[in-house]
Amino acid sequence: MKINVNFDLCSSNAVCMSIVPEVFEVRDDGFLYVLNEEPGEEFAEGVRDAVASCPNGAISIED
Repeated sequence: MKINVNFDLCSSNAVCMSIVPEVFEVRDDGFLYVLNEEPGEEFAEGVRDAVASCPNGAISIED
């Protein structure tokens, strides 16, 4: 699984971070950071939830 973020669409609202903080982080500078672009299978469900919950549709995954 590989995570892709369209930073032009991302509003750094931290919804993804609240779901999978091991993978996504919004820092004090107000920008989203992907901490692990290819997370292990143990994060797959959370990452899929984050993709589905992103209000801007900025996150996608490649399996």
